Amino acid sequence: MKIVTFQRNSLAKALVFAVALTVTAAVTAQTPPVASAPAAAKAVKKPSAKSATPAPKLIVEPKAMDLLKAVSARLAAARTMSFTANVGYEFPSKFGPPLVYTTRYEVTMQRPDKLRILMPGDGPASEFYYDGKSMMAYAPAEDLVAMADAPPTIDAALKSAYDMAALFFPFTDLLVADPYAALTEGTILAFYIGPSGVVGGVKTDMLAWANNDVFLQIWIGADDKLPRRIRAVYKADPLRLRHEMDLTNWQIDGVIAADAFASPKAQAAKRIAFRHPGATPPPGVKPIVGAKPAKAGAAQPATKSQ
Repeated sequence: MKIVTFQRNSLAKALVFAVALTVTAAVTAQTPPVASAPAAAKAVKKPSAKSATPAPKLIVEPKAMDLLKAVSARLAAARTMSFTANVGYEFPSKFGPPLVYTTRYEVTMQRPDKLRILMPGDGPASEFYYDGKSMMAYAPAEDLVAMADAPPTIDAALKSAYDMAALFFPFTDLLVADPYAALTEGTILAFYIGPSGVVGGVKTDMLAWANNDVFLQIWIGADDKLPRRIRAVYKADPLRLRHEMDLTNWQIDGVIAADAFASPKAQAAKRIAFRHPGATPPPGVKPIVGAKPAKAGAAQPATKSQ
């Protein structure tokens, strides 16, 4: 599963944690010292290993897999499609509870070789264009564009963009020619959760799915079989930060303008190399770095975002 999707109500958990601390403090203040109740201390027994709750058995329910198959078939059959993806991802803060950052993607696709992705969000805006022959990554604010030759299919172009420049989109699995293969790769767990009527303004079916890398909860339109929300937690993440993607404004097999997959402004912008962001900057270009560290003993300015 390649989707980098989606996760926790940190504010609610922070409030619950604060209440728990308050209650604990109150109880502790009214509890006599442990030394005054030796009999009670002796009565406490260590839990037996035999009484431990066994780990739940992993299951793969046919109903959950059938839902994934249905949504995949709907996407794979689309000649054209467009949708909006609002992606929220948590990031650790020095205070404990994670912060959430959001990016919006406006996606337009035409099989087999056209793709446009416009990306406003909580950071610099950017645009991606692919027309079957070349691909462009454009930064409007800086008026910079990276261009490269591209393979003749969307699948291959997305892989090439990732290999060349670490450019990845969290909904990649929904765009490829065989979404089912991408969505179910390495399945070890899948089960149906139940119906919902509060996501995307439509009735949905909820399911859970996992492989050895990620645990997902997915909301699928009950009638149109389109994905409406995907939420993910990654196994390798010790903080269990969550990623969530809401998918709205679906248009399947609509008419798309012939010039939708190119941008005159992008083509006229200053060219830069289409390359991995970790690569060495070209001669004469200084990388963006943080401020110089303050001298020992100097006061550190407070920052708004942590």
